[in-house]
Amino acid sequence: MGASVSVEMDPQWRAEFDAAAARSLEVRLRYAFVHTYKPVLDDEPYRSFDSTAAYRRWCNQHLPAWLGYGSD
Repeated sequence: MGASVSVEMDPQWRAEFDAAAARSLEVRLRYAFVHTYKPVLDDEPYRSFDSTAAYRRWCNQHLPAWLGYGSD
């Protein structure tokens, strides 16, 4: 076995961790996911394409590059 390593933890971080750990699973899951509006993607409930090529073409033509869906 190796030697244990002691790490100093900021007391505020520890307090925040302890508070988060004390929350119920339901509360933790509710706050675990942050919805970020994605332009164009979130504007319609769904889209369908005849092929992957058609999907990729649509992404390249309609979505901002920062979303990362383009194939260029």
